[in-house]
Amino acid sequence: MRLATIFHRWFHIPYRLSIDRVTRGKNSRATILFIHGIGNSGQAWDKVISKLPDDITTVTIDLLGFGTSPRPKEATYNAITQARSVFMTLLLKRWKGPLIVVGHSMGALVAVELARRHPRLIRRLILCSPPFYVPDPEKKRLIPTPDGMRRGVYTAVSQRPERFIKLASVAMKYTLVNKSFNVNADNVDSYMAALHGMIINQTAFDDAQQLTVPTHIIKGALDPLIVPRNIKALVKLNSYITCSTILAGHEVQGVFVSAVIDTLKKELRKSPVKGRGTV
Repeated sequence: MRLATIFHRWFHIPYRLSIDRVTRGKNSRATILFIHGIGNSGQAWDKVISKLPDDITTVTIDLLGFGTSPRPKEATYNAITQARSVFMTLLLKRWKGPLIVVGHSMGALVAVELARRHPRLIRRLILCSPPFYVPDPEKKRLIPTPDGMRRGVYTAVSQRPERFIKLASVAMKYTLVNKSFNVNADNVDSYMAALHGMIINQTAFDDAQQLTVPTHIIKGALDPLIVPRNIKALVKLNSYITCSTILAGHEVQGVFVSAVIDTLKKELRKSPVKGRGTV
């Protein structure tokens, strides 16, 4: 048995992830942690980062199974595993909080779990295209719920990975996804494991109701992967959560990039929290 299996699976030691920190100015007034979506890597945030002020430290991270981070077959690719690995990686880099955390899609769900576990680490959450799905009722419906329909599609996709690779290649060819999106025969197993652990079998909707960190959701009016009524419900249920809608799809491209930058600049204009962080 491999030593890594003993450490991570038996003793539940979090994985160390690939991380990139960039400080462009001499005196950083804030640190922003970016967490990418499924199939992407930290490079997904390049366009956003390039338009931020110079006195900001940016940290990008490759989640477990993606980019240059480990892709262990024995791992459980759920929000808990990902968030614990993110926290361990920051800890090893001697982080000091609080951080502004920006998460996209699957990364938004990881950000919620990170905030649930370590609220003092985070100054604010910005969640882009969060696919919050409520648990389906045990009783079968003649007409599936919006959440159930999406879960059904994801389940069908996970059963035909070879077909998904072909569809993904078309999406990449015609730039329908972020430039960092990459799914192939070598990493499709990690993608499918994350799809099951993070998206299909998630608890993020319930977890988000318990957040005590200021949270802003940015959703695209043309996004087919989110359930708008779930986000609307969270805004009503939790006073810490606000939301804005833009004319965009699911990916952080075009108008979405500008929306993220504007949201971050508004946050940065606020008085910094005492003990503002650097990583």
